[in-house]
Amino acid sequence: MSALAQEYNAINLAQGFPNFHIDVQLQNALVAAANSNAHQYAPMAGLAELREEIVRLVARQYHRNITLNDILITAGATQAIFTTIQALVHSGDEVLILDPSYDCYESPVILSGAKPIRLPLKFDFKPNWDLINSKVSTKTRLLLINNPHNPSGTIWDEADFIALEKLMAAHPQLLLLSDEVYEFIAFEEHQSIHQRSALRDRAIIISSFGKTFHITGWKIGYLVCPPEIMVEIQKVHQFLVFSVNSIAQLALASYLKEIDINKLKIFYQEKRDFFRAQLESSRFELYPAQGSYFQLASYAHISDEPDTDFCIRLTKENGVAAIPLSVFNANGEDRKLVRFCYAKTNETLQLALDRLCKI
Repeated sequence: MSALAQEYNAINLAQGFPNFHIDVQLQNALVAAANSNAHQYAPMAGLAELREEIVRLVARQYHRNITLNDILITAGATQAIFTTIQALVHSGDEVLILDPSYDCYESPVILSGAKPIRLPLKFDFKPNWDLINSKVSTKTRLLLINNPHNPSGTIWDEADFIALEKLMAAHPQLLLLSDEVYEFIAFEEHQSIHQRSALRDRAIIISSFGKTFHITGWKIGYLVCPPEIMVEIQKVHQFLVFSVNSIAQLALASYLKEIDINKLKIFYQEKRDFFRAQLESSRFELYPAQGSYFQLASYAHISDEPDTDFCIRLTKENGVAAIPLSVFNANGEDRKLVRFCYAKTNETLQLALDRLCKI
């Protein structure tokens, strides 16, 4: 869709990347890091300075005490997910993935010789615990969850965490991979697995500096897990990337000392509200947007064509690119929904809104 948007000079609200400048403080930290002597390999687990700041961040945000040994700096969240699955999942295992789901989840499962089990979320994009429980067996090695959820922007309820705790307690062989890359872009109460003492000892929690600080091109994230699991993950990490960009790590370590990470929520909520306020007067029907920087919208009142066809036509004829939701589903279920990314400048959003509201 991004290629199509470029070909037709359309406004790209499809791919999930911001188009505005990074924080000047972070840019200055990057310049200072580049002018330092941090140009050689970082330690495999990551610079101690950055991991120390993550220890403090997790303590402030989630009141959980972790150590440097619980943290691995990765070349983006996608590498963290790939490395985790390659390390912990083996031939004959099964991995439960909840659809609609990010497209990087399934491939490392298949490459491990394991079987991905794609299970649909409920109509409101919350987990279907009856279905999930029915699919767990002695072969199930890993459950992969995403909260706040991409593409729907949904946030889990307390009841979902309780159901997850019961599931994990009933199946001691089961590990949990929690993709929390949008953890700091949540507009309603968001809980992390960091806060669930019954779960975190068997969980790998994935975070993304790229998403949090709108520096997706830096490709830097991290994971947190218990040391006995970390040992296995590092065996793959060592030979996959060995270590991660040293200058970016040093810049982020400095930046985390200076900023209030909770202000990001306010920044993105203003963009969400700006986008929703005007799109509500269009023929699109908006779904709740509780977290992430995505807005789901139904076009059922506009067209009955397949969502892929609608998105192609929307790009070519109306000059706005979006993502069809069916591509996130293993079964290709088409509910006439598209995903817009509102992590754009207000000028870009306004241009897109003017076009969308004329449809």
